[in-house]
Amino acid sequence: MKLIIVESPAKAKTIKNFLSNDYKVIASKGHIRDLPKFTFGIKIEGESFIPEYESSKEHKDIIKEIKTLAKEAEKVYIATDEDREGEAIGYHITQLIDKKTSSYPRIVFHEITKQAILDSLKNPRNINMDMVNAQQARRLLDRIVGFKLSPLLNQKIQKGLSAGRVQSSALKLVVDREKEIRDFKPIFYFSIDAIFSKNKELIEAHLVEWRGKKIAKMDLRDESDAKSMLEVILKSIFSVKNIEVKNKKVSPPPPFMTSTLQQSASSILGYSPSRTMQIAQRLYEGVATPNGSMGVITYMRTDSLNIAKVAQNSARKLLETTFGKNYIPKTPRIFSTKQKNAQEAHEAIRPTNLNFSPEIAQNYLKSDELKLYKLIYNRFLASQSSDAEFQSQNIFINSNDTVFKASGSKLVFDGFYKILGNDDKDKILPNIAINEKLDLKEGKLNPHQTEPPARFSEASLIKTLEGLGIGRPSTYAPTISLLQNRDYIKVEKKQILPNEISFIVIDMLEKYFLEIVDSGFSAKLEEKLDDIAISKLDWQKVLWEFYEPFSQKVNDGKNTITSLKEIKPTGQSCPKCGKELVVRKGKFGEFVGCSGYPKCKYIKQEENKEEESDEKCPKCGKAMIKKFGRNGEFLACSGYPKCKSTKSLAKNAPKTLNVKCPKCGGDIVERMGRRGKFYGCGNYPKCDFISNAKPTNSKCPKCQSMMVTKESKTKKYLECLECKHKENLGE
Repeated sequence: MKLIIVESPAKAKTIKNFLSNDYKVIASKGHIRDLPKFTFGIKIEGESFIPEYESSKEHKDIIKEIKTLAKEAEKVYIATDEDREGEAIGYHITQLIDKKTSSYPRIVFHEITKQAILDSLKNPRNINMDMVNAQQARRLLDRIVGFKLSPLLNQKIQKGLSAGRVQSSALKLVVDREKEIRDFKPIFYFSIDAIFSKNKELIEAHLVEWRGKKIAKMDLRDESDAKSMLEVILKSIFSVKNIEVKNKKVSPPPPFMTSTLQQSASSILGYSPSRTMQIAQRLYEGVATPNGSMGVITYMRTDSLNIAKVAQNSARKLLETTFGKNYIPKTPRIFSTKQKNAQEAHEAIRPTNLNFSPEIAQNYLKSDELKLYKLIYNRFLASQSSDAEFQSQNIFINSNDTVFKASGSKLVFDGFYKILGNDDKDKILPNIAINEKLDLKEGKLNPHQTEPPARFSEASLIKTLEGLGIGRPSTYAPTISLLQNRDYIKVEKKQILPNEISFIVIDMLEKYFLEIVDSGFSAKLEEKLDDIAISKLDWQKVLWEFYEPFSQKVNDGKNTITSLKEIKPTGQSCPKCGKELVVRKGKFGEFVGCSGYPKCKYIKQEENKEEESDEKCPKCGKAMIKKFGRNGEFLACSGYPKCKSTKSLAKNAPKTLNVKCPKCGGDIVERMGRRGKFYGCGNYPKCDFISNAKPTNSKCPKCQSMMVTKESKTKKYLECLECKHKENLGE
């Protein structure tokens, strides 16, 4: 028996389908060995770092099975993912078996298809220790920053804060953008536009020159001057001064890599980066196809734009068969990434089999899988197609004092737009001769003002991180998720907004730990990690060069950084331990607690905030009393503890809908969660009904189940929660 070890059960199942019974495929289910969760886990001797790895308790059964099967197998193949993290996982598997890393052949493949798996088994290699050390250095760097800096933030600002090498750099970008928006002062300016006519055909144009001076976008700042110009223009006689006709070619975009896939999926499909990667993982590891379960896209964590020649040839044949010879360039297109030290041995993200078209895939893939697969499929096919060709037109219309410019264009050859579509409509200008007179139908002064920079979306933040060289393909989505989970940011209407605590944290890090939030420093550190992976740098040396000055700053900061915690003495003593009670500022406002926290967790109840309300208890009829708790103000029955009825009065209190729960008949309430608004039963946790769409009192005409309100870009509609029947509500 030959044993193949992968990370994912889905991947294991797919690979097993391609091989004979001589092979057994088992999944480690991710990392089976890592640094300890609650201790530093790094032993430092001189200038050397010794990671104190431990096996995962959650994986003890898998580890036991791997060890048993490895002893029985005549050969054990390591087949973890082809990136550095996968290389490190493979290394840790060998360490848990018998520590003889070089004894285990390592196989890699860009796609999970039968041919790719068989080819990899014919060409195994050893585990690449340079890649392992690059990943190990990254892991230890992140541990050093997290375990050294996070406690300092907790000590100086507030409990529950964390810092990280990539997350803090990303957070600074978000905070800096928000500061730009808050400090923004608009500039007011004007433009002068005109409508000319020729034989009832209208030509729209804008002013580009006044009395020999070029007029740029924001040149007209004075309204009275602009009005004076318009008065002269309205009295002028115009004719055609010049006509420009140019042919322009537009090349197709390259196939996707991780960052561009996440950006396009966000802007086109509305998927978050983490959701995009989850779906892409399924498409890579194996889904149903006409030929059985197989991976339908290549590896999805990549910063390379390389394309295998066999894939290029397949694309060219399909383009010629489907659209004709005009739709393929003379030579195959070759793309190169602008990112320094990209892993060019990898491939871009592409379909593994072009015969598995989106039309066929719709019979096999789930809805979200199909949408993402279609995006990847069409992007790859378009990347190998011909240029689109446009004809652009510029007409310059002048009088004695002014020159107006009218622009138009038309698509001459659609090229790759045949696949991706083209939202730009042709704007054809009428046939006009030079010196031909035109009638001025309308002249208009239009006011404008500059807009503040847009807040980051998840897609634009990823694009910026990539452009600055911060992080790598595998880190973008987890970084954004981590910032959300730590309550540093929130995402509203696809915009990233920093919470107020983020400003305090970034201000402190900028003042005392600039290297942690400086994008240039982070990018250089990424380059050093890349150099470790190709054996140009020693990983221990890179760690020491970072650790020594950083740890010294942390130690100094414990004594020199002024605490930003708002603590006011009360002059009262704690009834539990005798230490002084102080007023602190917490997440839900001020409260009085023991200064001996965290050893003493006493919190004084605010009796003075209790007052009788006009409401009666819905359960027993007694008066309800206003109280203040950890979640804000609320009403509680005065008959407590016999009656424990409560009602929240906080700003984020659930809003009750006039809709009954289909499970228990309770009231449906509107709530806010980590991922935004949702609807649930007011009797939670006794009833677990939940819906992302707004419930209604309408019943499905087919199955009588609850209908919920949904909307697309063009219409609103009702959808049944059970059978998914839809009823239009209009445009």
